[in-house]
Amino acid sequence: MCGIAGFLNFNDNIELAHMANESQKHRGPDAQQIWADDYLALAHQRLSIIDLDKRSDQPFVKDNYIIIYNGEVYNYKELIETHLAGIDLTTSSDTEVVLEMYVKLKEECLQYFIGMFAFSIYNTKTNELFCARDHFGIKPFYFYKKDTKFAFASELKTLVQIPGFDKKINMKALISSLNYIWIPGNDSIFSSISKLPPAHYLMVNKEGALELKKYWSLDTTIENKTEAALVKELGVKFDKTISRHMVADVPVSSFLSGGLDSSLISVAAKRINTNISTYTIGTEAKDKKIESMPDDQKYAKILADLNDFDHNEIVINSNITKELPNIVRTLDEPIGDPAAINTYLICKAAREKGVKVLLSGMGADEMFCGYRRQKALLMAEKYKSVPSFIRGPIRFVVNLLPVKIGNRGLRLARWSKKFISFAERPTEEAYRMSYSYYDKKELGSLLKDDCTEFIEELYKDHETIFKSNYQKDVVNRMCYTDVNMFMVGLNLTYTDRASMAASVEVRVPFIDKEFTGHAMKIDGKYKYKSKESKYILKKIAEEYLPKNIVYRPKASFGAPIRSWISGDLKGMVDEHLSKSIVEKRGLFDYTYINKLITNDRLGIEDNAYRIYQLLTVELWFKEFID
Repeated sequence: MCGIAGFLNFNDNIELAHMANESQKHRGPDAQQIWADDYLALAHQRLSIIDLDKRSDQPFVKDNYIIIYNGEVYNYKELIETHLAGIDLTTSSDTEVVLEMYVKLKEECLQYFIGMFAFSIYNTKTNELFCARDHFGIKPFYFYKKDTKFAFASELKTLVQIPGFDKKINMKALISSLNYIWIPGNDSIFSSISKLPPAHYLMVNKEGALELKKYWSLDTTIENKTEAALVKELGVKFDKTISRHMVADVPVSSFLSGGLDSSLISVAAKRINTNISTYTIGTEAKDKKIESMPDDQKYAKILADLNDFDHNEIVINSNITKELPNIVRTLDEPIGDPAAINTYLICKAAREKGVKVLLSGMGADEMFCGYRRQKALLMAEKYKSVPSFIRGPIRFVVNLLPVKIGNRGLRLARWSKKFISFAERPTEEAYRMSYSYYDKKELGSLLKDDCTEFIEELYKDHETIFKSNYQKDVVNRMCYTDVNMFMVGLNLTYTDRASMAASVEVRVPFIDKEFTGHAMKIDGKYKYKSKESKYILKKIAEEYLPKNIVYRPKASFGAPIRSWISGDLKGMVDEHLSKSIVEKRGLFDYTYINKLITNDRLGIEDNAYRIYQLLTVELWFKEFID
């Protein structure tokens, strides 16, 4: 895992490359180097994982090609046997394999890679630059284009430092970050910066002209097989993806939340590497009380004892909120999910023990129907059949419920209010609303300017994805939407930034081209069956885990944000969302924000995430704009 950047046709290409190495040094503390000619400068920051020798440092030059590469292609040894036999390889790295595959096959090489990657290859004879991003967008690739100038980087904060950079805000992206607490699609928070979409490549000539093409699409053809056959095949795919993701010349460790996904990966990894260490995040008792959170630490400890893991527990406390401005800067864009704090803390603790690689269970919820909101939508589809004269009184009573009494959060009341807010809407709209923090009217009240056009675009984007596949399978429609929106826009984004801030590589075995491709061909009736979420994955897990772990209640990988907002973050909220600050910023209606804060503190509404994201947005503006 590394950081990459490149600058084409700037007057100061080399100086910008040095700047990028300094800006992204945390992504690659082991080596920072540049390469340049009259047109282009390439910068690379190396975190050594495979072939630790300096011979594999980058930019890597071979013949008339130069590559800078961020990621891992796990099947690189297989590719040597199948495609590169007889070619003189000077290293034992996957970097050289990626380069040689491109030299031999050009863009067709991307069809053979299994892994996570963002890379650029420059041909010194043609002065053409080839850039590519992996199939699911696990690794980041931001780019900037102005006239003949072209620049790209692993992090947005690097491109912002280009002299004369236009900091015009992309209002659609800003509204997205308010509505979802993350930014979907290929937009960035700045109008002048885009993201290379997953499964796309970019050709750039020496005049800075761009050609963008998609190289791969997820196959959504449902396989008509028995449950037994599907379970057997999925088990084989799971074993293969775990084996692939253990490839490294440094120790590989694992996140362990105590939930199904990380537990399954940790135990499977232990079968390959008996000395695996695991890392769990915990919260203080007072925070659990307000948040009404399940006790992940207990289950993680049970599993660690059963499997003799070298287990490490990090307890998150409210002092971490002092680091909030730093977390906001780390994330590049206004992302309001405090799970980023957890990821950073775990990776920081692991790195202090010498760990460079951690496995994560990310992706399983998206592709196997594991989120509560997915289950809630299926409940809502049935709820619509309840006569309206019964639904009306239910809605009335639920809306009267408090979400907090004193210092105790009422989780069932929170869930009920959220459910009622979308349960009677059409299916696609209901699913969007299940993870939106505002409806159209509320966004209109929050925003000072009329942003109807951007809101409609946002809604249309969601509708297009939701309705594009699996017309008769609502479970897979949700899964497909989450894989293409939620997973890329939020989970992979914050995981990359937070982990790399601690100089740690996070690998995601479930988000593997072969494994995910197989999972998305499984009929939804095997993903949610007998009121059991992730049914078919749990059948696989029974081979690895005790049933009390497999079938335990789901817990989210989050921080105690409700406790923080009502306690230790209260002063920061009052300061940064004050009348003078909000009105000076000129984006939001202070009266509406004040109402959100007041109702949250009174326990009338659960507005903690709304308030946290508004605080995040203001801190982001102070860091990146002011």
